[in-house]
Amino acid sequence: MGKKTGPNPTDRAKDGTKRSLLTEAAGIPISVTVDGANRHDMKMVRETLENIQAPRPTPTDKDPQGLCLDKGYDYDEVRDLATEFGFTAHIRARGEEALAIKHKAGFKARRWVVERTHSWMNRFRRILIRWEQRADTYIAMLHLACGIITWRATGLLK
Repeated sequence: MGKKTGPNPTDRAKDGTKRSLLTEAAGIPISVTVDGANRHDMKMVRETLENIQAPRPTPTDKDPQGLCLDKGYDYDEVRDLATEFGFTAHIRARGEEALAIKHKAGFKARRWVVERTHSWMNRFRRILIRWEQRADTYIAMLHLACGIITWRATGLLK
């Protein structure tokens, strides 16, 4: 395969691709990057934050911007990057959010919106199975899928 692929540690070392996706609170994608399947999630954080496509309001003490991450990002380097980009990092351990939802009525999951957006992206067959050899072509397809997801989520396309 082309660039931005690597041996998948969970699939007999076949070449694979890993997506790093950043969404806003409703699950609308605002940044997406790709790398090889063997790349650790935390190594993709800087590139993902640098590729934010939507203009961001300036975070203030009164109106901070949170960055919700799972246990795979629980590193000081990631916390420093979040601070550098003006985010407040919320890193929860695996299962911690599910327990909080069970015990609190009205508790809204924060991290699951990203998983839902990945599911929306996987409905595009060309994204689910990477046919493109070139990384730039695959990234273009990801951006097209993100645009369609945004269009549908805002109610302009049903």
